[in-house]
Amino acid sequence: MLYLWNFRCFFFTLLFELLSSQYTTKTWLSSNFSSLQLLGLFEDVSNSSNSTDFAVHSLAMFKAAILLSHQYNITVNGEYIGWQTVQTRGDVIDSLSSSCLAVSTETIIGIVGPIYSREAHIIAAFANRIGIPVISFSATDPDLTDRNTYPAFFRTVPPDNIAALSIAQLFIKFNWTSCIIIYQNDNFGTGGANALAQVFNDYGFQVCQTLVFDIAKLCIQGDLQASLTGSTTRIVILWAQPTYASLILKFALNLDLLGPQFTWILSSEVPLNSFNQTFLQNLIGMLTIEPTVGDVLGKLINTTLLDAAYRIWAQYEPASFPGAAKVNNYALFAFDATWSLIQSLQNLCPTNIKNASSCMSFIASSFCYDNRFLNANSFFNQIIGNRFLGVSGPIQFSANVTNRVAGEYYLARNIQASFNTFNYIPILEWSDDETWKTLKELNAIVWPGNVLTPPSGHPILTNVTLRIGVIVSPPFTMISSNTDKNGQIDVKLVGYVPDLINRLQNDMGFIPNVILAPPNQTYDGLVNAVANGVYDIVVADVTITSARRGIAEFSTSIFGNALSIIMRSKTVTQKDLLSFLKPFSFNLWMTLLAAITFAAFLVSLIERFDNQILHNRSFVSSVTMSWWYSIGTIMGYGADFQVVTAAGRLLTVGLYIMSLVLVATYTANLTSDLTITKSQFVISGVGDIKNGKIPFNRIGICIGTAAEAYFLHEISAGIRSYYPLSSGPDMYDALLNNLIDASLTDSGIAEYMTNNVYCNLSLVGPAFDQSSLAIVIPKGWLYEQDLDVNLLALREAGALDELKKKWFETNICTANPSNPTGITLEAMSGLFLTFAVICALSIILFIWTKRWNMINYLFKLAGRSSPLSKKGTTVTRCTPEPPKHSESFHQSSNGRMCF
Repeated sequence: MLYLWNFRCFFFTLLFELLSSQYTTKTWLSSNFSSLQLLGLFEDVSNSSNSTDFAVHSLAMFKAAILLSHQYNITVNGEYIGWQTVQTRGDVIDSLSSSCLAVSTETIIGIVGPIYSREAHIIAAFANRIGIPVISFSATDPDLTDRNTYPAFFRTVPPDNIAALSIAQLFIKFNWTSCIIIYQNDNFGTGGANALAQVFNDYGFQVCQTLVFDIAKLCIQGDLQASLTGSTTRIVILWAQPTYASLILKFALNLDLLGPQFTWILSSEVPLNSFNQTFLQNLIGMLTIEPTVGDVLGKLINTTLLDAAYRIWAQYEPASFPGAAKVNNYALFAFDATWSLIQSLQNLCPTNIKNASSCMSFIASSFCYDNRFLNANSFFNQIIGNRFLGVSGPIQFSANVTNRVAGEYYLARNIQASFNTFNYIPILEWSDDETWKTLKELNAIVWPGNVLTPPSGHPILTNVTLRIGVIVSPPFTMISSNTDKNGQIDVKLVGYVPDLINRLQNDMGFIPNVILAPPNQTYDGLVNAVANGVYDIVVADVTITSARRGIAEFSTSIFGNALSIIMRSKTVTQKDLLSFLKPFSFNLWMTLLAAITFAAFLVSLIERFDNQILHNRSFVSSVTMSWWYSIGTIMGYGADFQVVTAAGRLLTVGLYIMSLVLVATYTANLTSDLTITKSQFVISGVGDIKNGKIPFNRIGICIGTAAEAYFLHEISAGIRSYYPLSSGPDMYDALLNNLIDASLTDSGIAEYMTNNVYCNLSLVGPAFDQSSLAIVIPKGWLYEQDLDVNLLALREAGALDELKKKWFETNICTANPSNPTGITLEAMSGLFLTFAVICALSIILFIWTKRWNMINYLFKLAGRSSPLSKKGTTVTRCTPEPPKHSESFHQSSNGRMCF
């Protein structure tokens, strides 16, 4: 029995200790020590829609501010300031009733609070009626901003339009352009959603859809899953209080609408312990954007006030004091709101005035609405004019708006996992004088899917299966068959389009299901097939037209296109009076002329005094005869005299070599040029077709193509008078079989086919009707932006140009012979080099054979006798002419040397 009694004593003692350690205000001083009191409207801890920290910490800092004023000996009308507190549950009528009761029974000189924006509208109007100020530390509705509408209202927390501005700048930072907004249906939610919509509109961002959460029925109005999955954005902004936000996130978790598909941005933190641990992985990457205090961003705050307030809190309620680093930010906003009222009251009723009671004049009444503070305007002006450095940052109010005009800061937190625990990690900071920047800790942002790459903000095709329609159209899409060593036939698609699909798949990660369209499918039919859901997309040479845009949408361009005229090549002989000169290029002719002239001078020099044909001729006549000799030798017919010296014969060998090569080359090239035919068409461009130079029924048009649309709109005035064709091969066959004379087709395909397949077909005139080829997609397709972004990335990287070069810049057909070019000098450079070497050898041989004559002549010029005459050396005569010329020879030999 004694043992049972001792156990009961121990149990009740333990229970008492546990209860006394809970959040309670029993240890705070009584509030009845003063007749002048501040009314605090705080959240009921037992029914808190926010965290318990929010409610308890805010209330504690409110009381700490008032007790700190006692330590600083701040009095009003000779009295310390006291307090009254009311705990509300978010019900507007309950808050108003409690406030009315407090005003009726006590001398209330100011109100700190209320918590909710929906309460603030009513309490601000009530306070204005009785002439006392209201300073809220958590009501953020932008509709409370106007000073004319709410002259008695102030707030130390930044309003939601500032939060919306910070979020818009976050969108700029990560290149997001659209979002979905989910908000609770009260003043807080509606005000935040309206502020976001206004700011986003100013920045050019799009709010794709808004969804409302009914806080009475605790459900979302509308289909959450259909709204999110059917939207073109993957950024969701949730504007709701923590309790409602938790419910909404649980709904989204059950529908698999969180990460990694969607990125959620929350206006407040939600307790992570309220979620099933199994689904916490889906919360990774979510962001919260909440107001914070200057100390977090390294800004100036009043640390003296803050430390003093913490000491008071720890003294009077140590069980609830979490330590300086864990105090809720809204508690600091509550302290600054309270301290602003205290300082303004001190300035309104300074201790040195003679009639202090006049500043605290009231009209009291048992009916709360009839109470009046007679010095209300002065009190309001004192608050507006009061400036101080608070524990959250600089505090200053304006005569035009109810918001604080400085010290507005926001902190972005990111849900991350570390060692199987999930926490909110600070990642970015924002202030009213700066945009978003990383914290000093440089914490990395972990995005949905546990990745470090920021999401694009729009739906992406990763792991999405796509039914891709293609059509055979060389070189865009072609069928290739290969037989392996086992005899198995491997059929695959090759060309520009299959390569493009492969590149997109590598970059985007979708699963392609390529479907080949039937041979009789038209291009208009492909567009209709996408609109009707037969294919998800069509990747082919489909031209963008206005009519097709009315049926489906198109991606960004994948290929520049135009229309061209294709015809059979006709051959006729081209007349040219100078065609005989074309086998050689101009430079080659000039070089040949120079070589002949040089050879003529060289023959004249070598042969003039040894060859009787040239001996008695003048210099000009000798050179002319030598020039005639050079031409005759090169042409292969010779001249009417022969060379007699060894050097001359060697030079003649060089001329024979040139003759052999040049005559053969000239003859072959001239024969080829004279038989070359040139294409000559009856039209020169699309203008001639419009003018009727070709009958319309002789013009082939493929049905359901852009060429048909052009013909009907620009040529035939809507009359289908053309020769109808079902496909590209039909067009080529009709041209070759003379069923049609011309056809209009895409220039890219036509150029490829005439260069590589149909060498006897040609393109006529310049291309016309410039357009673009693009991927066909359904209207309102979710992945349009993702596809366009990746296509643009391929274009910027040069990938599309590489594909075009690979598949279109080939030429199997013989080069067009209509403009033959002559043999160039470079092609004959070896021949002329050989001739130059032979000329040099001829000169050397000439000098060698005449060396004794040259030596004898040099001695005579020097006035000395030649050593050759002393040795009895006989000097060779200059010419073997008859004796009758001996006299002239001796006369010549006495005056000059002959060689």
